[in-house]
Amino acid sequence: MNSIKNKVQLIGRLGQDPDIKTFSNGEKIARFNLAIDDSYKDKQGNKVERTYWHPIVVKNGLVSIVENYVTKGKEIAIEGKLVNRTWDDTEGKKQYVVEVVANEILLLGK
Repeated sequence: MNSIKNKVQLIGRLGQDPDIKTFSNGEKIARFNLAIDDSYKDKQGNKVERTYWHPIVVKNGLVSIVENYVTKGKEIAIEGKLVNRTWDDTEGKKQYVVEVVANEILLLGK
């Protein structure tokens, strides 16, 4: 049962090219937003389309895949976990974000 705790699977398209950062120790991290399209019918029966944006973080060996093959508009599948992160901005106000930290990436499409 532990294997299904905090597990996220998403398929979507990148909204922009990944932001790759290299640290002084040589480790890299990639960040990008993944667009997930959804649709439903409202009370009047009209189709409503919506796009959800999910922040994705890629670490370690998967960063090389992102660097070499993943660009804006590319369709990918992600498997990972949800992570909450907080920080204080330049004005001292606490900021919160929920990110998906990827542990698997599958390139889709052409």
